[in-house]
Amino acid sequence: MSVRLATAADLPTIRALLRTHAETEGGLAGGAARADDLDAALTGEHPSVRVTIVSLAAEPSVIAGIALWYPTFSSWALTTGIWLEDLFIDDSYRNAGLGLELMNDLRARTTGRIEWEVSRGNDGAERFYRKLGAAPRDGFTQYRWLPRA
Repeated sequence: MSVRLATAADLPTIRALLRTHAETEGGLAGGAARADDLDAALTGEHPSVRVTIVSLAAEPSVIAGIALWYPTFSSWALTTGIWLEDLFIDDSYRNAGLGLELMNDLRARTTGRIEWEVSRGNDGAERFYRKLGAAPRDGFTQYRWLPRA
């Protein structure tokens, strides 16, 4: 397996995978169809997000999965961390250890916490994350403030 940070040349495939992921999670109506900010967010003058891609050794030119993430800082732990926005493996490459490879890569990038959300009912994802030793967080309610339409 091969894991590396994405480049501008990877943007079309990243967009396609993110669109597929949004469709499978039922979130396409929430803005995933708008792809015009991805270039600047990933490769612009002040990148705000990173994408790690994974490929099988037998198919190094094929992006089989992605982790879209960004660095965070905990004011309580006083250390850096990572917010994992999306982890997605193309259906045809599932159960080959690629998700684990991406998560291990993220773990190696920080000594702090890695956090993410899982959609309710995504039992496969919950099983995978529990195998890592991750657990859901109690005691916090997530808020979302959207721009006015």
